Amino acid sequence: MPDTTPKQNILQYESTIWSTADLLRGCGIKESEWPQYMMPFFALVMIESRLLRMFDELKAELGEDTLDEIEQDDLIELIQDKGQGYNAYIFEKHQTLKDICQNDKSFDVDFDAYLRGFDGETKDLLGVDAFEGEKFLDIKGVVASLKKKRVLFSYVKAWSSINLKTFNNSDITTLEEHIKRRWADISADTAGEQYTPDDVIALIAEIIASKIEDSNRLLKIYDCTCGGGNLLFGVEDRIKEKVNRLTQTFGQDWNDALYALAKIESRFRVDSKIEHGNTLTDDKFFADEFDVVVANPPYGVDWKGFQKDIRNDKTQRFHHLPSVGDGQLLFMQHLISKMNATGMGVVVHNGSTLFSGDAGSGESNIRKWMLDNDLVEAVIQLPTDEFFNTNIYTYLWVLNKRKPDKRKDRVMLINASEKFKPLKKNKGSKRKEVDEANRLEIVATLEQWADNDYAKVFDKEFFYFNKQAIMLTNVDEQGRTFASRLKEGKKSLKLNPVKLDNGKRTLTEFTILSPPNPELEEGIDNEKVLAVYHELDIKPFVSSLDYKEQPLVVTTEKAQYSFDTDQETLIREVLGKREALGCGKIVVKSAFKKRTKTKPESIVITVELTPDYQKDYEIIPYHRDPDENQAAIAAFMEKYITKPFEYLENVVGVEINFNKVFYQPEQLRSVEEILDEIDALNDELKTLEEGLTL
Repeated sequence: MPDTTPKQNILQYESTIWSTADLLRGCGIKESEWPQYMMPFFALVMIESRLLRMFDELKAELGEDTLDEIEQDDLIELIQDKGQGYNAYIFEKHQTLKDICQNDKSFDVDFDAYLRGFDGETKDLLGVDAFEGEKFLDIKGVVASLKKKRVLFSYVKAWSSINLKTFNNSDITTLEEHIKRRWADISADTAGEQYTPDDVIALIAEIIASKIEDSNRLLKIYDCTCGGGNLLFGVEDRIKEKVNRLTQTFGQDWNDALYALAKIESRFRVDSKIEHGNTLTDDKFFADEFDVVVANPPYGVDWKGFQKDIRNDKTQRFHHLPSVGDGQLLFMQHLISKMNATGMGVVVHNGSTLFSGDAGSGESNIRKWMLDNDLVEAVIQLPTDEFFNTNIYTYLWVLNKRKPDKRKDRVMLINASEKFKPLKKNKGSKRKEVDEANRLEIVATLEQWADNDYAKVFDKEFFYFNKQAIMLTNVDEQGRTFASRLKEGKKSLKLNPVKLDNGKRTLTEFTILSPPNPELEEGIDNEKVLAVYHELDIKPFVSSLDYKEQPLVVTTEKAQYSFDTDQETLIREVLGKREALGCGKIVVKSAFKKRTKTKPESIVITVELTPDYQKDYEIIPYHRDPDENQAAIAAFMEKYITKPFEYLENVVGVEINFNKVFYQPEQLRSVEEILDEIDALNDELKTLEEGLTL
């Protein structure tokens, strides 16, 4: 017999729900706007179905006879005590949305009464009385628009045929995930937002469940970017299937409509708390810690608009700040701050959190802080084409504050990029799914904690590296540097030029000022130019001279100085005798001198000869022991650096590079195979040529 369990059947409503958009298309509403018209009515159907189910459960609990004897006011109080909402039209008039749609003449009055019959919180979430500010699902605005287009009755009637009363919370969450995914595909307002697919939610739940034991202790689960609640509630439902634990869910999101959907869903779950607001600037659970954290924060979305709040944050949750262009690692730090002493979590990110930012950057420092504190247990690379509106690689960061002893200071990388089953039919960009068999294999690999073809365990220092800065001293062909010519403590040799010639301009010409803007006539005298500079409060300058590009000759009273590009050395010439001084630089400087009592305003040219120093960086593997680390740096320098140098600052960076660890070189074809292919192509070309000549 075919599988007819509710979980399978509920997806039959996906096409019914989506068909309501035909009316929207027919009255000229843009496809990108469909979600804002569909969300409030999906919420209506979800609320009504659950209220009716709750009423049926109450009947079963009390018995029909007892229920008949209860006064109306007492019955209302019993229903309201459930905390799942209330609707006077349903419970007092005993009419549903479907009943209202039986009479098109009284529909407008009845539908308005139906909406106003909800309890205050439900009306707020639906946006029944919304005027300004937070409209959440804004059903008031949607109804007004549909009325204007004369399709309200038909639209509500289409939704009224959907009855989800027989399905449980988990089933409805599954349906929500499919509907929201399609909304994400067409909405113009979902940049950076990735709706978490059901198979990824299942994998996250499997990982968490594998680390949780049966207990009568409450398990608190938190999602700081919960959206409509699919990941949060999906993980909760699956954990309860696997482990005997009481659970409580907490979530926050600042998208009005998605928050409203999650909040409505939460009221039909035991003691679930969903809050509205920006987690990064207004943590609604600032005093709480959790056993499990999960999240799929938006990718590549900047935090420019509230960077002042982040930089002035007093909670101490942000140890380092990533670039303002991507806030993923802000959410990561926030989530870690919410884990209790034995907490764990699984967070979905794109690849930028693994390797973006150089050593010393905010991103690298955040990764280093996480590994320094031994918070990362594993990183799992998922297949491409796994999410609904992106085909990039995504990664699960497995966090754990209670790592077993054998896992301490170690991290497992799991390359699950090939652990998938192709979908028979694409869902947006989603062409693959991590099916149950592959999910169980990934979880088993994590539990076994041993290397295999697609998983490797590393000491955490494997991901660290030294970015060692050095100051190189360049030398000429003979290995000489101008530094050897300087007296101790001196950094340069200052020259007093009487002539400066680069083949185009002389010292005198260099000291004559150029007009500050092209509107001044050419050839204007120096005094007038200086007056204009003074009036505009501009300091004149002299263009820099490149002693390598042009044959610059500096003449002093005793010698001439130049640079020999062939030998890479400075040359001093006295009475026709040339002397190589070693590799160095000719530095021409200018200074603007104001008018004095005895001298006019002028530009003074000075010249210095300096050693040719060059700052460079070397990337060197890192060692945990400081002495070993320094020895490794020294050995690297001895092997690869041939010029004289001095050590500058050393910055330790952290990156996680899956390509480096799991690189598979392309299999090159044999020479014989290539030659055979060339021969075959030649034969084909000859045949074509013969055909042309016939």
